[in-house]
Formats: sequence, C-alpha cells, structure tokens
Amino acid sequence: MPSRPEPEPQSFADIWPYAETVPGWLTEEQGRLLHDEASRLRTGAVVLEIGSHRGRSTVVLAHALAARDGHLLAMDPFVEGRLFGGQATRAEFELYVRNSGVGDVVELVPEYSTKARPGWERPLDLVYVDGKHDYWTVSDDLRWAEHLPPDGPMLVHDAFSSIGVTLGLLHQALPGRRLTYERRVGSLALFRVHRPRAADRLRIVREVPWWLRNVGVKVLLRLMLRPVARLLGHDSPYDPY
Repeated sequence: MPSRPEPEPQSFADIWPYAETVPGWLTEEQGRLLHDEASRLRTGAVVLEIGSHRGRSTVVLAHALAARDGHLLAMDPFVEGRLFGGQATRAEFELYVRNSGVGDVVELVPEYSTKARPGWERPLDLVYVDGKHDYWTVSDDLRWAEHLPPDGPMLVHDAFSSIGVTLGLLHQALPGRRLTYERRVGSLALFRVHRPRAADRLRIVREVPWWLRNVGVKVLLRLMLRPVARLLGHDSPYDPY
C-alpha cells in the first residue's frame, strides 16, 4: 500500500497521483469533475458517496471537502463475494483513506443505500451514485436527490454505459421533474436539482446512441472480438466507463 503523501495534497493535480494508485474505474477526467463540483460547495458541506469500493473516488471527494471543512459519508455495505470483496475490500478502503490523510473527513456508513434512504433526514450538498448497477437500485438511488438543495449536484457513474444504470435514468430522470442533465465526462454524468426543460430532456435522449454503442462494445468483448470493438473506437480489454 502507498504511504501517506507529504505535504498533504491541496489541488487536484496533487491529489490524483495518489488517488490513481487506488484500484478502481474512475478516470482522471472524471475525478477532476468530482473534485471541481465538491470544491464549489459551501463551507461545512456534507456529501454522500453511494458505493466506495476501495476508495478512489472517496479520496478525491474527501480532499476537496477537507479544504472546506466538509464531511463525506461513504456508504457501502461491503458485501461478501467475488464481485464486491467484503471485509477484505473494506480493510483496503480504510487503509487507502487513512494513508491519504483524510480519515477525519470520511465517515463510513456500512449500509445499503436502498435501506438507508427511506428514514434519512440529514440534508446533503452533493450525491455521487456508483452503487449497485441494476435498474431497481439505481432508480431508488436517484431519489436521494430529495435531500439536495436547489441546483445541488448529483453525479452518476456508468451512466449511458451500464444497461441497468441507463434504464434507471431513462425511466426516472428523463420524464421526471427534479433532475436536469447537464453533461458527462465519459460515463460520469452530472445532474442538478432543477426542473428540466424540453431541451434538457432532449440532451438525455441524444446520449442513447452512445449507450447502444457501449452495449455493443461489451458484447464484442465478451465474444472475444476486440478487433471488431476497435472499429467502434474502443481499444481496451475493459468495458467502457
């Protein structure tokens, strides 16, 4: 495991070299978007991260919040199993967070987001959604926007990349009245709590071809047809994210 960096990072350029040592799928450009949005929040802001895994996004968000005397709630049940890693992954998460120097900023909430949400009362300033990627969970996670202020940011990872995430967005955000889609960096989509206009809804619809392309790439990779995937502009053994 990497040791704590010295001096303590302040800018994203300082933070990212450590964050990228944490195993994960957040790209540098996506990390910058997370950092920029968290850095714009009020002093004492509270951020909810749904799905922390080993902590790459946690480190980025926490350092941005540290400069604003903010607090990060990292919500992840750390389920046992091959896909999630259970307590072994939790131990890595805690070590990466501690070694990055933001242990006092991060509060681990070892709970399912769908179980925590119905009784939640604490106001939030930003929500980052990167939990379970099925349609039902994503649809429920989008309801955390109820705890955000007007124009508060909600960022969703694997938007227009994962089938479950995209279907949740198309069913909840596209016809909804709460979230306005602004833009994406790769598969990281930025929404704000604001009643969407027709143009905002159309912006979501325009992402559907990119989503279908990503689904096609995933099928090709599973069929071990990577040369064909390159024809779609994807030169990687990993799924688009």
